[in-house]
Amino acid sequence: MKPISLSREERADMVGQLRDWSRDAMDEPMTHLQAEMLLDLIGERLGAAFYNRALYDAQALLTARLEALSETVLELERPVR
Repeated sequence: MKPISLSREERADMVGQLRDWSRDAMDEPMTHLQAEMLLDLIGERLGAAFYNRALYDAQALLTARLEALSETVLELERPVR
């Protein structure tokens, strides 16, 4: 499977968010390189779990929508004489 890739803008935003979190939550500023390394680690170790969860959620939503559509189609049934 192809690895998840982020645009430069997405990656820069995430690195910025990690640096902000580090500064605010831990009173310990994180360097740009440290934030990039942490982002890479999160992606490598945890990315697949988040990706799979999103797939399961999308599948559940799609299943619910298809069931509703199926019920709507059956409502069009006409009585037979």
